[in-house]
Amino acid sequence: MAETKINPMLKTGLELGPIIAFFIAYMWLKDRVFTIGGTNYEGFIVVTAGFIPVFLLSMAVLWRLTGHLSKMQVMTAVLIVIFGGMSIWFNDPRFFKMKPTMIYLLFGGALGFGLLRGKSYLQAMMDGAMPLSDKGWMILTRRITLFFLALAVLNELIWRTQSEETWVYFKTFGLTAAIFIFFMTQGKLFSKYSTDEKDSE
Repeated sequence: MAETKINPMLKTGLELGPIIAFFIAYMWLKDRVFTIGGTNYEGFIVVTAGFIPVFLLSMAVLWRLTGHLSKMQVMTAVLIVIFGGMSIWFNDPRFFKMKPTMIYLLFGGALGFGLLRGKSYLQAMMDGAMPLSDKGWMILTRRITLFFLALAVLNELIWRTQSEETWVYFKTFGLTAAIFIFFMTQGKLFSKYSTDEKDSE
């Protein structure tokens, strides 16, 4: 099924909205403790419990409007439910903090495995969202594989050595900025290996 185009601002809002909402809720509730069913839950756990349905609702709206979710979005949603659910069930924020590490290791490992087979799994995961030649996809896949592995290591260093609030800032703004900057620096690759001109011809 072909993806229906929607306003880019709306699409970005649906993708980033839950993350911003998580940050705002955390800053509001971080110092509070909630007693639910006789068990004390810190603000981080309560905010995590709220983030999961908000994220899933956002993805459902995005799917409803576009008729499409990429494999990467679906896998991310599954991991958020798994690791967020574990944090809530065990009342332990470490599982949710490990979630970005697991996401980037999974994606990086899968892409690396594809490279060993001479294939770009990134192209399949993103459903060919960018008009690149096969060579362009392979180069981008190598670069983003290393980038994902670096992010996994960085996330581990941050949440294990820094305060919880520092990690939340890193998760909300640091990772988002890193991904944005990474793709901005790939402009030369997108220009050199773009298939747009060939398609128009």
